Amino acid sequence: MAFSAGGGQSHNQPMSEINVTPLVDVMLVLLIIFMITAPLMTHKIPIDLPQASTVKNPEEPNIITLALTADGNLYWNDISVTKDDWKRRIGEAALLPKQPELQLRADKTTQYQALAEIMADAQNAGIKKMGFITTPEKGKK
Repeated sequence: MAFSAGGGQSHNQPMSEINVTPLVDVMLVLLIIFMITAPLMTHKIPIDLPQASTVKNPEEPNIITLALTADGNLYWNDISVTKDDWKRRIGEAALLPKQPELQLRADKTTQYQALAEIMADAQNAGIKKMGFITTPEKGKK
């Protein structure tokens, strides 16, 4: 105990016992708080998680590469074509059930007018997806 009733000890010496009553009070309060809050933490919340599948991804999309040189030559997937042949091929490609993506590659010195005509022909044929292929300059990041 923290208090002694005389018994041969002098009253000038400090007490050497620790008063544990406040510690026990704090521990009992914490125990009661944890006993009340622990059941509340175990209630379940339904979550819809994505399911993993082992099905392979569908085949890669069909991509048509059309290169336009500065002198006006057209290359359909690296095969030289005329302007009339280009229009016929892009019209056929636009009618396919799974429409291919048209990727345009032009020289640095190609006139924008020629490229705009190619894009207009593709749009008139019904092509929905178009992209540009660029080549980074050497030495620049």
